Amino acid sequence: MGHIACAYGPPRDEDTACSQEYWSVNVFLRKIAVAAASRPLVEITQQGETLSIQTSTSVHTTHISFTVGQSFNEATVDGRPCMSFPKWETDRKITCEQTLQKGEGPPTCWTRELTSDRELILTMRAGDIVCVRVYERE
Repeated sequence: MGHIACAYGPPRDEDTACSQEYWSVNVFLRKIAVAAASRPLVEITQQGETLSIQTSTSVHTTHISFTVGQSFNEATVDGRPCMSFPKWETDRKITCEQTLQKGEGPPTCWTRELTSDRELILTMRAGDIVCVRVYERE
């Protein structure tokens, strides 16, 4: 069993525009989203294999809770319903594959990894597009 629970501050590096361009988000919404997402805070709590991840910005808060090794319902970055399956890749890295529940679209997944430098690296993939955020532990 791994352990990545902690609070993480605003990301040092961010590339939200790449995923929004891929999903064809209009320019106005893209500008709002980039401004709102410029300083997200992430809090991860863990009870055994169950993780709870809350991401907060000045305009929106998202929360997911799941048990590693068990499928759960989630939404892709553009809001499409999917079934997600998280698994420990190492004791400091979780990978989550997402399968759309209906419709078509590129394969999507995310990983969260805690580095030895006490950073949390969030990698989101949609087809060939990869976006990375690096958060420093508070």
